[in-house]
Amino acid sequence: MPQGSTGKATDIAHRIWTELQRATVDRHHEWRTPVLATTGLDGLPQARTVVLRAADPQTSQLVFFTDRRSPKVAELRALPAAAFVFWSKRLNWQLRVRVATQVHTEGPLVEAAWARVSQSAAAGDYLAPHAPGSALNNPIDHTPTSHHLAVVTAHIDHMDWLELARAGHRRARLAPGTITWLVP
Repeated sequence: MPQGSTGKATDIAHRIWTELQRATVDRHHEWRTPVLATTGLDGLPQARTVVLRAADPQTSQLVFFTDRRSPKVAELRALPAAAFVFWSKRLNWQLRVRVATQVHTEGPLVEAAWARVSQSAAAGDYLAPHAPGSALNNPIDHTPTSHHLAVVTAHIDHMDWLELARAGHRRARLAPGTITWLVP
């Protein structure tokens, strides 16, 4: 990596957070739907796409919503360590983010999120009578009585950023307060 690249490293961190924050409001941003990897209750890897809802550089946190009855909630409660993988074809960037998660199923954070979600088309995702992945024998006509929204906060341990470029790939590891250039 170039000598004296501190300014460039700071720029990279700023650009990453700008893209993460943009992804929370731009439905077409490639980072809006990262892959979340967890460890299943059977000890095997699990991966699925989630929707990024918030990205806060001040607290080094990412946030997504899920149904509190989903398998990923049980997985994250059993082992809170997880990873996100983001890819942007436009930027030719891959971002891998290792996190420690916390699942919130009640309280002001969840109720504030529900107030937003309940006014959107996504509200139905959290009102279903059965847990995600349940067998569905017959379509069910139901009147929901309460939501099943959970808010998952993911505190960043570190990020591994990779830029693919014809002139040469670049890679860096970013932990809160530090940036280390790596061999791509």
